[in-house]
Amino acid sequence: MVFEKVQKLLAEQLNIDDPNTITMESNVIADLHADSLDVVEMLMSLEDEFGISVPDEIANELVTVKAIVEFIESQK
Repeated sequence: MVFEKVQKLLAEQLNIDDPNTITMESNVIADLHADSLDVVEMLMSLEDEFGISVPDEIANELVTVKAIVEFIESQK
């Protein structure tokens, strides 16, 4: 369920037509072509959507969809 929410959120934010092209292995920058502003906006959206806070030192590690999902799940 977390993955599906992240997948949908990323697809909307990065203008990806088919959310199913986003997998757990997708790299946010290399595969989904997000720039630094996209990453900041993504983190803010994730914080709002899941009611979490992402510390700066953790944010730098969230480069794959899997890392993002695992971080969110660890906060619940």
